[in-house]
Formats: sequence, structure tokens, C-alpha cells
Amino acid sequence: MFAKVKCFGLSGIDGFKVMVETDVRSGLPGTELVGLPDTSIKEAKERVRSAIKNSGFSYASQHVTVNLAPADTKKEGSLFDLAIALAILCATEQIPLIPASDGTVFIGELSLDGYLRPVRGILPLLISAAAKGFKRFVIPSQNAAEAAFIRGADVFALDSLSEVISFLSAPQGYTPVPPREFSAAQQGRRFKEDFMYIKGQSFARRAMEIAAAGGHNILLIGPPGSGKTMLAKCLPSILPDMTAEEAMETTKIHSVAGLLPAGEGIVTTRPFRAPHHTASQISITGGGAKATPGEISLAHNGVLFLDELPEYTRQVLEVLRQPLENKSILISRASRAVHYPADFMLVSGMNPCPCGFQGSSVKQCGCTPAQINKYTAKLSGPLLDRIDMHIEAENVSYDDIKGAQSEGSDVIRARVNAARQLQSVRYAHTGITNNAGLDSELMEKHCALDEKSEMLIRKAFDKLGLSVRAYTRVLKVARTIADLAASESIQFAHVSEALSYRCLDRR
Repeated sequence: MFAKVKCFGLSGIDGFKVMVETDVRSGLPGTELVGLPDTSIKEAKERVRSAIKNSGFSYASQHVTVNLAPADTKKEGSLFDLAIALAILCATEQIPLIPASDGTVFIGELSLDGYLRPVRGILPLLISAAAKGFKRFVIPSQNAAEAAFIRGADVFALDSLSEVISFLSAPQGYTPVPPREFSAAQQGRRFKEDFMYIKGQSFARRAMEIAAAGGHNILLIGPPGSGKTMLAKCLPSILPDMTAEEAMETTKIHSVAGLLPAGEGIVTTRPFRAPHHTASQISITGGGAKATPGEISLAHNGVLFLDELPEYTRQVLEVLRQPLENKSILISRASRAVHYPADFMLVSGMNPCPCGFQGSSVKQCGCTPAQINKYTAKLSGPLLDRIDMHIEAENVSYDDIKGAQSEGSDVIRARVNAARQLQSVRYAHTGITNNAGLDSELMEKHCALDEKSEMLIRKAFDKLGLSVRAYTRVLKVARTIADLAASESIQFAHVSEALSYRCLDRR
């Protein structure tokens, strides 16, 4: 007998419909899985066999063929187990056939005793399925927290294969997962690091506030112990609150990667990713056999912090150039191409020389010019062009350490949120959320300069040898400084301050 059950597969963070077709006929007992399954799916026949038997049913003693249609698309993961088990039970007439008109989608991994285990990527799966018109889903109960944020669909979170079969016979006895509303006020943001604990560094603190307000990339340069890492770790505490759309985008990526916090269901704070400098290119960009998201995608809508920037390999650093420009990455493999968003703030730190004390008032530098050139040459001009702000972090004096307590993150974040709100209104319906993402058309409209400011940036362009990209970065930073000052137009002082955050160009 023949039976079909609906399921969904995952490619990157996009779901696609999969029809699990099962045919049971006379012949030598055995199960054959076709339709480009990966190893985890091929092993499903043993999981399904045990789950069916341990749920009180019998496994077919005939030849079973299971096809995952469309047959020309690669399928991965254990999320097809439940659909395969139901299709086999329908084909062997142990449970009624599921009508073709039934739009229920079944997703879940089966344990040997018939219980459902959670699967990765349930949120992007359900979002994709709902967008294609499917309105009813059966998923593992441990994925319920994640599925609660789906709108316009009934999601039933069940515990076992037996319970799913009971649901099919009497669905009216089951209640869908109650929906939850995302609210920035409910995030409960708590951070160990706070700007109140940073002493001195008024110039760098101001730069970090501007970077947070406009989503700008920033490079901190200074001797060891000057507070570069502390400044970077405090940055999440002043980043603007996530919108519901940003939270959903970020959650989809973390769900696919299996990194969602247990029981939370959604990412409520902006990611802060800090890979070690020994990280490989694939771990940064994503890829591998299953084209999984890398650090740049896991930092989407958040921060990618690269400490000791010149210690990363040249190959890893140069591969950041395209994602920094396009805010996304396309991972191409022989069998498929997967697209992941990668709209992140790049925050990095470095010493001015190998020993770290060039220009320091505390200790004399012992590096030769050749050593310094070799050290800084790891950072190419095109990469530095894509970093909006280059900031020098000076040594902190004892008086700074024992001075008055600095302004706290809550106060700074209020100003950042106000600036982001201005940008949100200004760029409504453009697909752009902050000044760092401005394109040429919007820059011409919103970054116009008066005559005095135009003369200043013209002189800076010629004297500092700015590239066109560096010029646009300066204008974007100036626009953010104006927003923090609640100014509708960019003033001379805003341009002047923006130019002061390009220390490498001045060198």
C-alpha cells in the first residue's frame, strides 16, 4: 500500500517542502531510503523500526521503500523520523491514511523507545512552512518554546509517536502551543561588564558610544593593559534593544546552529562572538560538509570581536571584506549554495607593535621598524577601509583609576536608543536600520554638508589620502554624531569629530 506524509527540510535558514512517500509491497523484508538522504537519514530506518515496535505497533515484514521528494534535493538531519514512521504505519494500514488535503506538517526525531527528541532549526522551518501556506504543525515538545513565536499557525508540541497517533484520531483533544509576544521590555538584559567600571579613556568611551549608535565597525589600538578588551566586552551593555524582527532573524541562525539557550526559544540580546585568533577560515565564514553558519553569521545583528587582530591569519582577515560590505555571505559547495545573513559590527583590538609599547609613556618600545612594518602589514588597506573608526586607547593613570565613578551603561544606552530611533524613523521602509548601512542614494539625501564642512573634508581627503570608501565612512560617522546631538543636519563639529576617529589615516 502507498502513503504520503508532509514534512519540511532545511537548507541554510530556509525551509523547503518534503513529501515522505512510502510504498509497502511483497518481497524480501527490508527498508530502502531514497531521495538523496544523508547518513543521519539513512540511519533513520533503525530508529523508526525500534520506535514503532516500542510504541505498540508492528513493523512491516515486507519490502518498504521510502522516498523523500523532491528526489533531486539533498536532505540532511534527523527531523524526518516522525514523518517516515507515520508514513510506514499508514502504508501498513495500522493507522488511517492521512488525507492529501490535510495540511499538517510532521517534524521530529525519534528515540528508540518512541519518544520525540528536539531538532535544530525548528523556527526557520516553521516560518518557511507558514509562508508557503501550511497552518498546522506537529513537533517535539522540547521545541515548544521556540515555536511559540510563530504567528498565524497552530503548533502542537507532543511527546511521543503514540501521542501523535492519538492526536491524529482525536485532534480536538489537544491544545496548540500558546503564542508568546516578543517585547524589548521583557528581555531582562543583564551584563557583568558595565561602562561604569572603565576608568579614564574618555575618547575611547565616546567612540564606542558612537559605534553603538550607528552600527559602525571600530578598531582599538593601544598598549597592553590600556583597556581595549574591557571596552569591547562592555559594548553589548550599550547596544540598542533588539526589535522583534531582528530577534527572529538572529534566532533562526542560532537555531540552525543548535545554540539556542534551553527553554528560552528566542534570542533576546544581541550576540557577542569572540573567536580565538587560531580560528580557521571556515569557522569564521561558515561552511564545512553541511554548510553550517560561521562566526560572522552567528554575530548577525550583534558584535564580532577579534582581539589581537594581527595575530589572525591573513586569509581569515581578508575573507571578512566581502561580508563587511554586503552584510551577507554565500557559501558555495559542489552540491548546493547556502546564503546566510552577516550584518554584524566588527570590533577589533591590536597593539601598535609586536611588543605593544610603541608610543607608550610607560615603557620603551624595543621593536625595530622592520618588525613593526611586518606586524602592521597583516592588515591590508582594503580591510582597514571597511573599518569606520580607528581609535587609540592610551595608558590609564593612577589618578584615573582612583577618580570618580564613570557614567554607567544604562545612561549611555538611553542616548544610543534615542539615536537609533531617529535612524529607524528616517530610514523607514528602506530596509536599512542604521547609519552604517547607508547606500549611495540615501547618503546623498541624508549626509549633505554645508560649505564650511565641505571645505574641511576636502582638505582631509587630500591631506590624509582617503579612499572613496573611507570618505563615505567618515560621512556616516558624522551622521551618527549628529543623531546623538539630535541635529537634523551634519554640522562642522560633527565632521571634525568624525575625522578624529581615523588615526591610521593620520599616520
